[in-house]
Amino acid sequence: MPAPGKVGFGSAVGIAGALILCVWAFASPAQNPVEPSPSVSEAPASYSAPIELIHDKPYISVMVNGRGPFRFLIDTGTGGQALVSPELADELALPVAGHARLMDPSGVGEQRSDILRVHSLKIAGVEFADIKAIRHRLYGEEDICKGVLGFTLFKDYLFTLDYPGRRLVLTSGVIDPNGGSVLTFRMPDGVPIVPLHIDGQHVEAQVDSGGTGLSLPDSVAARLKFLSTPVEFGRGESLATRFQIKAARLRPDVRLGHYAFKQAFVEINPAFPLVNLGSTPMQHFMVTFDQERMLMRLYSNQKTLHLDASPTPLELNNEPRREASDRKLVPIG
Repeated sequence: MPAPGKVGFGSAVGIAGALILCVWAFASPAQNPVEPSPSVSEAPASYSAPIELIHDKPYISVMVNGRGPFRFLIDTGTGGQALVSPELADELALPVAGHARLMDPSGVGEQRSDILRVHSLKIAGVEFADIKAIRHRLYGEEDICKGVLGFTLFKDYLFTLDYPGRRLVLTSGVIDPNGGSVLTFRMPDGVPIVPLHIDGQHVEAQVDSGGTGLSLPDSVAARLKFLSTPVEFGRGESLATRFQIKAARLRPDVRLGHYAFKQAFVEINPAFPLVNLGSTPMQHFMVTFDQERMLMRLYSNQKTLHLDASPTPLELNNEPRREASDRKLVPIG
């Protein structure tokens, strides 16, 4: 999501994205350390299932320990295997296997959460076994889904989010470079980071399907020209701070591989160091990730693209919070 924790986008509306698990620390006293990678059962070469787009973000049906299905958010901006809501964790009586530290990209906020042991997650016909999931409130998502599937869960597959076709595809093999644009990425915290070019400047962007729009840090926005002066668009919260979000349309193109966004609508935040590429700009693409070779392939049938403001759940405008939260520990998404 637009950076870890929870970010409110739109007219003072709080929309959750997923949170990025920047630091994992396992502490399980009377047992062996928890392994970070799931095992994957034998499977045919290719699996596919429909995804549901809600406020542009992708959701999928998941069986958890043979029960469900439950709706989960697919979030490439979460650098772990999975998150589960406290409600689902309690319903399924998921056992605690250790503890994790969650840290937002600002490097300031930090929160400690339980690691839960999940026997199996079944997604698109693939069964992932022995999963370590973080127990965490899904701020702004409680009424939409029961959990989050993180990027590294799919490390053993070519992992495709086909936004136009509304499908998740898991397959073996290598990325086909024909007809698209192939970018290298790095993933220091389990989240893919790719190069973008704006007005001749090279910047790095987190690819965050759990987020919504294209969000720029102040340090990048200060070097760019806009069609009009950025104005207040919303407010956000990280694990450590609250901040104002501004928005405007860029004058120069944003270039992502072979593709260009013309006069893109962007959000501007003072809290995080990297550009965040959410699901609204990704709507144009079939996006495939190869974590073994650190490659991402984008395919769209158009080379010049348009990016408007992210959709917002306006019905939440006046909805009160269900319970008070520690101001320092509100995830932003």
